[in-house]
Amino acid sequence: MKGMQELEKRLLNLEGDFLQVYEKLKIDEKLDKIAALEKEVAEPEIWRDVALATAKNQKLANLADETRPFLLLKTQINDLKELILISDEELLPEIEGQISAMEKDFLELKKALRFTGPYDRKNAIIRITSGAGGTEAMDWAGMLERMYLRFFEKKGFKATLLDRSEGEEAGIKTAVYEITGPNAYGTLKSEHGVHRLVRLSPFNANNLRQTSFSLVEILPVIDTDTDVVIDDKDLRVDTYHSGGHGGQGVNTTNSAVRITHLPTGIAVAIQNERNFHQNKEKAMEILRGKLAQMALEQKTDEISELRAGESASWGQQIRNYVLQPYRLVKDTRTGYETADTDGVLDGKIDEFIEAYLENL
Repeated sequence: MKGMQELEKRLLNLEGDFLQVYEKLKIDEKLDKIAALEKEVAEPEIWRDVALATAKNQKLANLADETRPFLLLKTQINDLKELILISDEELLPEIEGQISAMEKDFLELKKALRFTGPYDRKNAIIRITSGAGGTEAMDWAGMLERMYLRFFEKKGFKATLLDRSEGEEAGIKTAVYEITGPNAYGTLKSEHGVHRLVRLSPFNANNLRQTSFSLVEILPVIDTDTDVVIDDKDLRVDTYHSGGHGGQGVNTTNSAVRITHLPTGIAVAIQNERNFHQNKEKAMEILRGKLAQMALEQKTDEISELRAGESASWGQQIRNYVLQPYRLVKDTRTGYETADTDGVLDGKIDEFIEAYLENL
């Protein structure tokens, strides 16, 4: 059994680590925001604009959920510090049990540090694009699509297809999904970049070793223009006949949309929705996400300051999947690797995500 002095030291160490996290997450600032929002939503006038009031209420609820466990643990630490001062040896087992429980709770709270980015709690868009290499590259893009869909299923994330272009012989040219789930963008941001496959090609008559590339883009879902403001004069909107599914009218009207952000050259095309307005809304949602991701990469808060051609694009190879002459999947950023290539391609990518988040 540990003595009281040792338990007190253990509690002080926990308190020190806790206060560092508390300050890093700016809990006191968030408490001030909660107080201000509570005053705002208490005013009857705000409910004349139901949308605004609802948005503020939701923000208030999110902040309350985020700060509540920190306030609870802070109170528990302070109460236990006082208890230790007046306790005798008979309470040692109870105090040690309380400290162990708080240490366990704190480990869970530390995970909140992984999702402190401006968009980490938002849903995500995943866009998979095959690289140069024809059928081989399209097949690799299709393999990645399957890998991620398996991962989403295991994770409990909902994947909604927004756009998909199949390859002529195998795989896909592009596929775009909206991913809904807790901290979806924060969880998936580790996958943003170029994925490289080395294998014996099933599409080569000589069965030669082939290297293929696919680009995976992870974008935050920004469904309003308050976080990312885009000037209308910077946009060009083109319409064309949709080639996708969606009913008889889809192929006879100009329902498909391509929106180009002129300053950066970024273009987004959507055709899977049933009409022009739905396609335009989804295209704008993806465009806002692309510009937000680009702003993070270029370390700027202003969309007007973005520079064309300076994004991750095809320039950042983040992971190698080697199936021949040996079997290994290795992340180039964290160094994490595994020989379980079949498991990875079947959606077992949790360890890669955890390694990335631990290195932030």
